[in-house]
Amino acid sequence: MIMTTHRRAVKIEGTGNEHEDRCIGGGISTERAVSLVTGTGVCRALRENGHRAILVDLFLGLEEVPADLETLFDAPDGLCPDAKIEVEAPDLETVKRGRKDQGPSHIGPHVLDICQKADLVFLGLHGMDGEDGRIQAALDLLGVPYTGAGHLASAVAMDKAVSKQILDACGIPTPKWRLLSYGLDEAEPLAQTLPMPCVIKTIGGGSSLGVYLPEDRTELKRALEEVLRYGAKVLAEERIYGRELTVAVLGDRWLPAVETVPAGKEFDYVAKYQAGAAVETCPADVPPAVMQAAGELALRTHRALGLEVYSRTDMILDKDGNLWVLEANSLPGMTPNSFVPKEAAAVGMSYNQLCEEIVRLSCDVKRRG
Repeated sequence: MIMTTHRRAVKIEGTGNEHEDRCIGGGISTERAVSLVTGTGVCRALRENGHRAILVDLFLGLEEVPADLETLFDAPDGLCPDAKIEVEAPDLETVKRGRKDQGPSHIGPHVLDICQKADLVFLGLHGMDGEDGRIQAALDLLGVPYTGAGHLASAVAMDKAVSKQILDACGIPTPKWRLLSYGLDEAEPLAQTLPMPCVIKTIGGGSSLGVYLPEDRTELKRALEEVLRYGAKVLAEERIYGRELTVAVLGDRWLPAVETVPAGKEFDYVAKYQAGAAVETCPADVPPAVMQAAGELALRTHRALGLEVYSRTDMILDKDGNLWVLEANSLPGMTPNSFVPKEAAAVGMSYNQLCEEIVRLSCDVKRRG
């Protein structure tokens, strides 16, 4: 899914320059539904802000387009679909069959053509093709500006093993971990030797998909088997028990932490996106010193990984008051239930203002780059 925005001769406050904007989002990842909701929300917000904006599916693209692509930016409601997040993740094979050309490319018809008409591409993508730096690299080669981090930082943050190495090197506290590469027939012996309690993760997943919290070695074996559906490389991480906090960074500042308490045992895909599946408190009910420490840790993580414009860092506050970074997200969700909009609201920033600030910061980063 791609969201492209366009606004003619708009003065970005504080820059003194006339500027045109464009944006991008989407993909064929397991987080496709989340991405579509993010893109729809951002596209409509930018149109309300005065941008000419459309939403295009990164994978499906547009089969038929007008001779003058500029006219697309005036499409009613920005081509936004009636997007929502179901209880189950999308069936990607069904999505793939829906593209007429049935080509091997992850980028659909006319997507890059439309991007090149954009002043800035707003990346509403999540997971594979969106947060892993690949679409960023393609846009860099085309000379098309976009929101968020560059291709290298995006790839680093998306790969949990690589980002863990950087966190360790920078002295940022993160649970002990081990990178696993094994076959299905090796799951049983591996389950008998890994330290418990642990967390099993795919190295490139998101939205809590491909994350397992086994309670015993039988569940650990099942997790080791099931996680291979998401990729051959797997992360085994020490499980730290405590309060789940997430902290957004916007520009050069951190926003108030959110605490999440799942209604069930785990903060999974359902808990993240279905109303009532988790209790989220923003700002988190923690002492000011803890809030400050969590914010500074998120900012350190953001900078260590080379991220830009905005990010979100997930962490655990253990019973002794220690903070542990789990991972950082280079393109956090922007759905109504997402953390970043809630944290922005806590400091008096509306959803539309947040989208505009991301555009402004991204334009500034690209000019300096």
